[in-house]
Amino acid sequence: MAAADWIVFDAYGTLFDLDTSVRRRDRGRALPAAFAREWRAKQLEYTWMAQAMGEYRDFWTLTGEALDWAISALGADAARREQLMDAYRALDPFPEAHGALRALGEAGARLAVLSNGTAGMLEAALRAAGLAPLLDMVISVDEIGVYKPDARVYRHAQERLHAAAAEIRFVSANAWDVAGAQRCGLRVVWVNRHGAPPEYGLDAAAVEVADLHGVHAADPPGP
Repeated sequence: MAAADWIVFDAYGTLFDLDTSVRRRDRGRALPAAFAREWRAKQLEYTWMAQAMGEYRDFWTLTGEALDWAISALGADAARREQLMDAYRALDPFPEAHGALRALGEAGARLAVLSNGTAGMLEAALRAAGLAPLLDMVISVDEIGVYKPDARVYRHAQERLHAAAAEIRFVSANAWDVAGAQRCGLRVVWVNRHGAPPEYGLDAAAVEVADLHGVHAADPPGP
């Protein structure tokens, strides 16, 4: 691994385990079983709708609107809204996240996050999870008012990192995110924890790993 390499991680669903984070705050099992999944799906849908309509609103706002929908649609207790929103400030990292990032840094890579989250959301969550000291840079789409997987997001990352596409390995558990980065010429790693089939036109250049430990050995080819 060259010292100049950047390895750039998505945050939500890649470094942070959203389902576990929501379940941990539901010790009384008051939430419907599908709550976390439906909230996340609606959250992403709202980013894509905002993008398609050219009406950017930040991720914290859309996360709250998606939560309101999930509470109403699934019959959850509205009194828990603030508690659930606060979960995004203290998300649980996947169990291997610390070790994987530490090993990559020790091998000479520079590490960054590129996320739809606002700077405030990311700062709080990364600090609470103990991941902040392992990162060299955190990049929010809020800086340009455009959501992934728009090509402008991945180009913005290149500008912020002062790196060419071939010098960046982009890592995400979201196939649509990997596809967006791949189309911009970034070398990509798909963290496919559940063995999902490839989609969105991902090809053999997208290296597939089972968890974050696999990123260390992954060496995706350039475009």
